[in-house]
Amino acid sequence: MDDLEIIARRYLTFADLEARGSSPSYEAWSRAVAGDRDLLARLSTLPREKRQPNLVFAALRWHGERPGDAGSLRHGLLDGWDEVSTTIMGRATQTNEPARCSVLLPLLHRIGGPIALIELGASAGLCLIPDRYSYAYSDGTAVHPPGGPSDVVLRCRVAAGSLPADLATPRVVWRAGIDLNPLDPADPDTAAWLTALVWPEHEHRRDRLVAALRLAAAAGTRIERGDLREDLRGGLGALVSEAPTEATPVVFHSAALAYLTAEDRTAAGAAITGSCARWISFEGRDVLTLAGDPPGPVTLDTAFVAALDRVPFALASGHADVMTLLGS
Repeated sequence: MDDLEIIARRYLTFADLEARGSSPSYEAWSRAVAGDRDLLARLSTLPREKRQPNLVFAALRWHGERPGDAGSLRHGLLDGWDEVSTTIMGRATQTNEPARCSVLLPLLHRIGGPIALIELGASAGLCLIPDRYSYAYSDGTAVHPPGGPSDVVLRCRVAAGSLPADLATPRVVWRAGIDLNPLDPADPDTAAWLTALVWPEHEHRRDRLVAALRLAAAAGTRIERGDLREDLRGGLGALVSEAPTEATPVVFHSAALAYLTAEDRTAAGAAITGSCARWISFEGRDVLTLAGDPPGPVTLDTAFVAALDRVPFALASGHADVMTLLGS
């Protein structure tokens, strides 16, 4: 299989398993890329980690290309390549979807407080403030911060299983993050880029993102600069050692380890385990080796697995707007 075929398959997989039924414009762009050797050849000049559809499409939109329009796609990747490729090389897909806290919440409930929360790949810290959001689950479960309803309400459909009757916001007494490129939620450029990463049809996610950035800016969460591929063991250990002694340290990551090689993911797992912290992961099904295979076929709504200490707890969509709870 040559390089162009590998890229084409990547874009077809994105079209079939992520964009279809969620973003018609990105599905159209993905299929157009996969069927055009000129576009595939252009993308092949990028480093492998920079060829991801989310990043490429966000860069195209950043430069004014029209989502779903085949002519605009070719213009951006061929005629406008100098500007688009500069953005691709200088930016990253640091979406850090706050709605993933809907899946994080019941796992933190299982652990109990007080909690010292540490996120790997924290971006602007939107998932480090699960106690600042309100939650509305389709089974009627509603959860609010101790001070009352939040400006940001995270909605999640529970496709199967039962949430705890006493589910409540966690008592997070200390929090910090690690990211290769920490983002300031109060910075207008950060807000603009993160907004560009939200898929075109997802207006509700864009509105929620803007509100979540305000909450994260007010929280002023500390995010350390660190490379998950190289210095995770030292950086993570240092953060865990700083956590208050009365708190349970919890390491969390969502759609972060997927960007590492298999070898680096193994090393990251060893570093997390060695830190003696509890471990919550929210990644695609094939990213981590878990204690047991998640059931059922892979669909848009079950493509991600939430696990506690490597034990699967729930299946969910990548944006966590639907969740299937596993077991009791």
